[in-house]
Amino acid sequence: QVQLVESGGGLVQPGGSLKLSCAASGSIFMIYAMGWYRQAPGKQRELVATIGSGGNTNYADSVKGRFTISRDNAKNTVYLQMNSLKLEDTAVYYCNADIKVILSRTNYWGQGTQVTVSS
Repeated sequence: QVQLVESGGGLVQPGGSLKLSCAASGSIFMIYAMGWYRQAPGKQRELVATIGSGGNTNYADSVKGRFTISRDNAKNTVYLQMNSLKLEDTAVYYCNADIKVILSRTNYWGQGTQVTVSS
């Protein structure tokens, strides 16, 4: 089976920075797109950023210029560098990956990591 394990969340003041990591493990044949989503209390889960296997990126308008997504294909890991954090960035951040195992291709989610921006 495949697992996505996130790390790097925490409490930070407005204007601060955090870096999230998500490592995929298991019987992986290939990883296609990877991404980060977030869900704030009382709101729907929303896309933050995605990165394709070739490195092409896509960002939500609300994080453009502040967040950077990257990946290390050798480590099956995706990162999210978050700078200039705002109160409204507070949410549970989920890693997502489109992964091909031996006989199928499936979308996987991590367990989520809490990011709290507060003074």
